[in-house]
Order: sequence, then structure tokens, then C-alpha cells
Amino acid sequence: MDSRNRMGKTKDGVIFPVAPNLSEMSDSYLQFIEEIKNEIRQQRLKVVLTANSSMICLYWNIGRAIIKKQEEEGWGAKVIDRMAKDLKDAFPEMSGFSPRNIKYMRKFAECWPDDDIVQRVVAQIPWRTNRLLLDKLSDPVSRLWYAQKTIENGWSSTILELQIQTKLIERSGKSVNNFQIALPPTDSDMANQVFKDPYLFDFLGTDIPRREVEIERKLTEHIQNFLLELGQGFAFVGRQVHLEVGGQDFYIDLLFYHLKLRCYVVIELKACDFEPGFISQLNMYQNVVNDILRHPSDNPTIGLLLVKGKNKTVVEYSLYGYQNPIGVAEWKDQLTKALPEEMQSSLPTIEEIEKELDQP
Repeated sequence: MDSRNRMGKTKDGVIFPVAPNLSEMSDSYLQFIEEIKNEIRQQRLKVVLTANSSMICLYWNIGRAIIKKQEEEGWGAKVIDRMAKDLKDAFPEMSGFSPRNIKYMRKFAECWPDDDIVQRVVAQIPWRTNRLLLDKLSDPVSRLWYAQKTIENGWSSTILELQIQTKLIERSGKSVNNFQIALPPTDSDMANQVFKDPYLFDFLGTDIPRREVEIERKLTEHIQNFLLELGQGFAFVGRQVHLEVGGQDFYIDLLFYHLKLRCYVVIELKACDFEPGFISQLNMYQNVVNDILRHPSDNPTIGLLLVKGKNKTVVEYSLYGYQNPIGVAEWKDQLTKALPEEMQSSLPTIEEIEKELDQP
């Protein structure tokens, strides 16, 4: 066959190039083209991130300049409306110079006075996400914590808003556990941050089943939401994982693998309050997983017991003496149930809200 025909179709001396089928290409080419694609993706992402970082720093500089001039010259809020018009006239091709957005720039500089934090943290997340942090959080410590978690977990602004609403900062690292004794210091610190208390399963709806197996089924039906609540790094392995020990059948409620901790995570779910005997059952499951499933390079299996309620002192005494790392936390089906009683009492009831809406 003519070499030109192998390259493509010809007509009247004109060549119409046709790419060879991918199946005709060598393995080395397939590997090569994937490497090139990955390089392009990485560089394209760097360009986007660099552009975003530059824009955020520009907005911060504008906001800081406004604050400085207002302090020096005594300018009022009307100067922002004038600025918006002048900047739009000077840079018609650029968006982001509305009066509202310029006010956000001022607030942004006011809430983040440290230039180092701006460049290292908040300049790495989109402007929309930064505005959400300004709107939803007044405490600078909480604002920085959520900004760092957004970068660490790659949250969108929608997911970030959900995490703020469910008070993730108050629940993170709050499980009662023996990690400090059962794990090396580095792994113990990381595990403490991974597990929270309580876990919020509000995505299950209002009709919460009473039996553990029904709750497990609902959680796996909503696996995407469940994984989001568990946090980054959890990979679902199975539900009701069958174990045969000494001729007896046992079933692990939920089995996960955590990619950062490099270990299996056995989750036992109870639709009742904590009982000391639950720890013994969970510990046995961990022993079996360590013996049969765990790879030599894996870290020890972590157990997580989720209960409807617990007494912290009883849990601590129940954990005493166990070598396997175990955490105990509560699960809730509604956000208000996860709040302290004094905060629950401050929330309006449905009747109170309806009464307010009926008023002229």
C-alpha cells in the first residue's frame, strides 16, 4: 500500500490525513501520550491557579488601599460607587468591579490583615469561596480553619457551605478514643483529625429506621453523602462483610479503607446507646481484619463505633486495656440534635416561624 494512503485518503493529489487507530499504536506510544496529557492537565491547572491567586492578591491590595485612604482622608462609603464607575470605564473588558464586589474587597482586606496568610492560604481558593467565608464566619480562627480545610479537601463553595452549616469545626477530632495509646504519635494525631463526633446523617431523611441493618442499607444507598460526612480519604469496601471464625458467622456492618492513614476502618453502627460489650465485638472484628485482610505494609485496622448516645466516662473505662485503636462517636439524624441544649433552646420552633410569617 502506498505510504500516503496509510497516512490518509488522497484525491487529485490532495491528502486528507487520517490518524491511525489507537489499537495500532505501540504500548510505548500509549504511555507517552498519557504522560503528555497529564503534563498538559497539570500545567493548565497551574495557569488557572496562578491566575486566581493573582486576582485574589489584587483584590486584597485594592481593599487595603481603600481602608488606608478612608482612614487618612475620612472618605465615606460613596467613594466605592465612584471607584466602581471609574474602574469599569478604565477596564471595560474586566469583570469584578461592581460596587458590591469592591465592598467585598474592602471587607476581605479587613478580615485578612496578614499578607502572608493571604498569599499562602486564601489566595489559593476561588473568590466566590472567599466571599462565602466572609459572609458565614465572623471568627478569624474558624475562618482560617475552614479555608485550610477547603484547600486540603478540594471543597467547592457548595460543600464548604454545607460543612459550615453542620459545624464541622466543632465536631472534628472529638471522638472518644484510645488512639494516643494504640498508635504512634504521628498516626495518632492524624487519626484524631480524621474522626469526629457526632456524625450527621441528616441526608437519610426524617423517617429514620430503628434497626441497624436498615440504617446500613440507607447509608450505602446514599454512599456519596455518607463518604462526604466521613471525610476525605475513605474508600468503601463493603457492607455486611462476612467473617467465618471458629465455625461461626459474623458480619462487619461497614468496612472502609483510609487512603491517608493506610489502614482498614471497621465501622459498627448501633441504633441504641453505648454498651461496653460493643467494644469487645468491634475489637474481634479488627483482629480478624488484621490477620486476614491487612497487607504487611498497612497500618493497624482502626475501629469506629457509632452509637445513638454515650457516657464519656463509661466509654473511656471500656476502652482501657485494648491494644487496637478504637474510636466511639455518636450519630445524629438532624443538625439541631447535634447542637448543645442551650443552643437548641435558642432556635425558633416551626410554629414560631409560621407566626412570624403571618404577621403583616
